[in-house]
Amino acid sequence: MRYLVTGGAGFIGTNIVKQLIADGHEVIVLDNYSSGKKEDRIQKGAQYIEGDIRTMSDLQKAMQGVQGVFHLAAVPRVPYSVEHPLETNEHNITGTLNILVAARDAKVKRVVFSSSSSVYGGDKGEIALQEDMLPSPKSPYALQKLTGEHYCRLFAELYDLQTVSLRYFNIYGPYLDPEGAYALVIGKFLRQRVANEPLTICGDGEYYRDYTHVSDVVRANILAMSKDTVGNGEIINIGNSQPYSVNQVASLIGGTTSQIPPRAGDVRYSRANITKAKQLLGWEPTVALQDGISELKKIFGII
Repeated sequence: MRYLVTGGAGFIGTNIVKQLIADGHEVIVLDNYSSGKKEDRIQKGAQYIEGDIRTMSDLQKAMQGVQGVFHLAAVPRVPYSVEHPLETNEHNITGTLNILVAARDAKVKRVVFSSSSSVYGGDKGEIALQEDMLPSPKSPYALQKLTGEHYCRLFAELYDLQTVSLRYFNIYGPYLDPEGAYALVIGKFLRQRVANEPLTICGDGEYYRDYTHVSDVVRANILAMSKDTVGNGEIINIGNSQPYSVNQVASLIGGTTSQIPPRAGDVRYSRANITKAKQLLGWEPTVALQDGISELKKIFGII
């Protein structure tokens, strides 16, 4: 099969490209390298096109002969979206709409869209977040991802373009950029540990997140692309469903810690209900947080 991966030089995209090549597929990558690191993430066997999802001619070039699109290209930084709503709107909404139009016109069979658990919004207590909950975006980025989901559903209904939207929870793993938007607390702690600095914990550190290893996310993407049980605009949570606190993450990474003031608006608890992923994709996570962090510590040279 011939696949296009937008944002394929980014953290998640690189892992998807690597697996697709290993599986024997032909892979085209479209990336503007605004967040992807070209020198570190080029995968032998993939064709790389430097371009922008906001430019239709770039998409038309990349879509030639493609059977499926993994759409990961985005500006994923929530604070940046608050400061730059127009710019992020162009990338995350207009860019996604461009992808769908170009895919429709190129007779692509299916688009798998990378969405975000941020669409759920504020603190909902310790209940597991599930796809039929009413979304309540608290940032332009979250609203932009929600809009992308709706566009995917509409294109499946109106234009016979198969689509699936995957809502990611906190992702970590190889090729993680410790400065990047997806790095969050794990990336920050790894960077601090390498620099022999104390791990800075916000408030009491009892903030729970659903950390999901990128290899599990890759597998979910490939299943979403290949399974005949999906393709009608479904929205599916992809998470580990076993939240860990910031304090627990710090303990796994090791080193000294220091406390800093809590951040306003931080959600106390986030956990994915993954029943739908199990039912529709036959997917569930396989990598425990302890194992994933041990792997990253070796990559970062932490003994």
